[in-house]
Amino acid sequence: MNTQGKKLYPFVPSGPNFQESLKFFVELGFEKLWENENDGLAALRFGEAQFLLSNIDIQEWQSNQIIVYEVDDLEAYYLELQAKDIPTKFPGRKIGPPTDYPWGREVQFIDPGGVCWHVRQYEGN
Repeated sequence: MNTQGKKLYPFVPSGPNFQESLKFFVELGFEKLWENENDGLAALRFGEAQFLLSNIDIQEWQSNQIIVYEVDDLEAYYLELQAKDIPTKFPGRKIGPPTDYPWGREVQFIDPGGVCWHVRQYEGN
């Protein structure tokens, strides 16, 4: 095939409280590009990483979805997140400590909708 993919924009369910989830991601450093309240959608970007937050609350979907995004300096990002005191601002949410895996170093968290996120710094080729 000659056509090359460029970017991927997954839909991520917000869970029961769309605005709470939107605030959560903005607090994590995502920029809100746009929001359409009528359709219950918002586009968010963090560097080159983008996704669409969707006002959907389907627990089976949320608890079975994993999203991975890369940062250039995981330790610095983790320290920034720690300084934001996410567990106080968003009760029940916590950011796991940086952990080494064969594919790189990651921190993990569950968003307010129940989606599992892996933030990583890739160390390979």
